[in-house]
Amino acid sequence: MRNIKITVEYDGTDFIGWQRQASGRSVQTAIEDAIAQVTKESVAIIGAGRTDAGVHARGQTANFFLESAIAVNELHRALNGVLPEDIVIHHIEEAQEKFSARYSAKERIYRYYISHIPSALDRKFCWQVFYRLDFRKMNDAARLLLGTHDFQSFCTSSFELKNFECAIFEAEWRQQENSGAVFIIRANRFLHGMVRAIVGTLIDVGRGKISVEEFAGIVQAKDRRRASMAAPAKGLVLERVVY
Repeated sequence: MRNIKITVEYDGTDFIGWQRQASGRSVQTAIEDAIAQVTKESVAIIGAGRTDAGVHARGQTANFFLESAIAVNELHRALNGVLPEDIVIHHIEEAQEKFSARYSAKERIYRYYISHIPSALDRKFCWQVFYRLDFRKMNDAARLLLGTHDFQSFCTSSFELKNFECAIFEAEWRQQENSGAVFIIRANRFLHGMVRAIVGTLIDVGRGKISVEEFAGIVQAKDRRRASMAAPAKGLVLERVVY
């Protein structure tokens, strides 16, 4: 049995998310269907991150076990030939037997894109925010996220979880000339809806609705009701997974 590791890019606009569900179009199901079509084998793929409906990925990683002896370069070409146009596999390789896209990951890197300029072409891939934002205050607040903390205040659904601790290695807003900004966040793990809840709350810091001190209180409260509404899914991209 071979353990196959893939790196995937997808436009999440028309998906219900990465994970297979009882109904709706998921990225996982689309890839599993493509593998079955090419290899005649039914597999279950494991993703590094379960992105939500509408969230995109440039560097999602997944793995699956395959009995077929098909060469990886042939498998790569064949899968991209049958996958829908909003999914592309960029890399395929054989991994060690114990490798898990989810449990072997050390870091996951997300970016959230906002734009200050209306755009017909980019509207599916950013949050168009027209408030005047104070990025200095937003970064002062973002620095409070660094380190290992309980992030229950930014978790969408907590009833399934017992551990809300995440280690944040990087959290920073970077302005892009005349067009908007990107929020970069890097951590060992993320909770359900965590990045979008953080972004929504930081935007409220930037527009003056929440102070940096109040943001610190939200982090410490461990209560999702204290944080702001989640930012729209369309601006979020899983950029890379580090092993």
